[in-house]
This record gives sequence, C-alpha cells and structure tokens, in this order.
Amino acid sequence: MDSAQLNWLTNFIWNIADDVLRDVYVRGKYRDVILPMTVLRRLDAVLEPTKAAVLEMKAALDKEGVTNQDDALRAASDQAFYNTSPFLLRDLKSRATQQKLKDDFEAYLDGFSPNVQDILNNFAFRNQIPKLSKADALGMLIEKFLDKDINLSPHPVGDLPALDNHSMGTMFEELVRRFNEENNEEAGEHWTPRDAVRLMANLMFLPVADRIESGTYLLYDCACGTGGMLTVAEETLQQIAKSRGKQIATHLYGQEISDETYAICKADMLLKGDGDAADNIVGGSEHSTLSNDAFRGREFDFMLANPPY
Repeated sequence: MDSAQLNWLTNFIWNIADDVLRDVYVRGKYRDVILPMTVLRRLDAVLEPTKAAVLEMKAALDKEGVTNQDDALRAASDQAFYNTSPFLLRDLKSRATQQKLKDDFEAYLDGFSPNVQDILNNFAFRNQIPKLSKADALGMLIEKFLDKDINLSPHPVGDLPALDNHSMGTMFEELVRRFNEENNEEAGEHWTPRDAVRLMANLMFLPVADRIESGTYLLYDCACGTGGMLTVAEETLQQIAKSRGKQIATHLYGQEISDETYAICKADMLLKGDGDAADNIVGGSEHSTLSNDAFRGREFDFMLANPPY
C-alpha cells in the first residue's frame, strides 16, 4: 500500500471517533475506544480465512478433553493468536437489540487467545462496552470499522489493496502518535522521538559494527513504552549486519509498567506479525522493572532505554 493510500486509511479511522464518539466521550478519551477497536478489526480480518478450521479444532479438542489447547489452536489459525467464538465482527452487524449486540460482542471478545485477552485487559476495553451500548453507539462503531471503503485485511478485497503487516504497524503507530499529540499531558512520557531513537541505536551499534557476526541477538528495553525503541534498534542492527554480509536473527524483549502503553506495545508487535516478540513483552501496573524484573537471570546482547525519570 502506498503512502497516500495509507494516509487516507489512517485519516478514515481517525475520523471514526468524531463520527461515532462525539457526545459520548470527551476528545481525550477517544483513544480508549479507537485504539483497541483498530487492533480488533485487524485481528478479525487476519483470522477470517482460518475461522472454520479453528472452530473445528476447538470442537475436537473439547471432545477429547484436552485442556491445554493454545498451541493446537495457534496452529489451526496459522497465527500467534486465535478466536474460538462463533462470531466474526461482521456477524454482529444485524443484531436486533443493543442488549443482544452487547452480549454477543462480549462473547466475541471472550473467544480471543490469552495474549489478546492480555492486550484487551490492559486497554481496559471491556469497561467501555456498557457506555457504548447505553449510547447506542456500539453497532455504529462496528459498522464503521467494517465500512466497504476500507480494508484492514492482509489480503486484497475487491479493488482495495492488501494492508501488509508493516503498513498496519505504521498506521497504528501514527494513530498512537496523534492521540499522544492531542493529549499534551502525555506527550513524551511514553514515546521518544524517532530521530533521538535512531541516534541512540547508532551510538550503540556503530562502535561494535565490525564485531557483529552472523547469529542470533537479543535486544532489551527495560522501559519499552510503545516499543518504538526496540523496533528501531532491530531495524538498525539488521541494516548494519546486512551491509557487512552477515545474516542475523533478532529477538525483542521489553517491560513496561503503564497498562495502556504496554497494551499498545504488545498489540503493535502482533499487528506487525511478530507473535514471538509480542510474547516477550511483559507489563502492566504490577510489573515495575525496578521491583519485579520479568527477565531475572536472562542475559541480552544489547540494551537501550529511556526511563521516565
């Protein structure tokens, strides 16, 4: 997807807030709905081709009395996540009453895999559903994200181009940036400017560039925010290795204490198609790096951070 199309798509989603949430939320709270709904719609589109296979596998596992189903269901979905509810988002459009829509939407959310549940819980998205339902806005919100003029799927739909993982991640990060900019009190608290991050990455890698060999490298950010520093560090290391004819693999690890910021970071990793990295991001209010190190005893090849102190 080219930059003009991506910008149009980002603006469309940005404007959903004014179309649906005006008079229901103050502007500073739009993000509480738009960010998790963007994540949900993308995951829903990614999972649609394997939905039947997941439901079939779920039924077979239940019949056999298998309790640890996560690996099998991930394999059935061919993704690092899945949904075992009988619904896709589009199935919820025709509900006759707000109560039925609310009940089925909650059942849909409950069907997601544990890693997505973790994201939803840290977004506190379920707390928004009663308010959206009471304002008769939930159905309209779903319809807007299913609009025929946009495609959040990794596959082409009609004349609409596919939205690949990189473009999806770029769009999501742009939405986060706009919301941070709009809420001035949060700007800079959990997001470091990209030019500063690139400088940090170069300062870390360039002095040892001649010592980088082919192999696997572990990168760690102990105050990872929305994950931008890890992403830029990974890109920089990959570029340096490639320029020297080395083949490397990278694994990202991070810890973040802010619930919503952690949810954004983990969601961004999933949206970019990196389920392993998403599983290596730990966070929430109970996960202070100083008092509750999630990676005690693990060693990393490179570490960078911008702690908010």
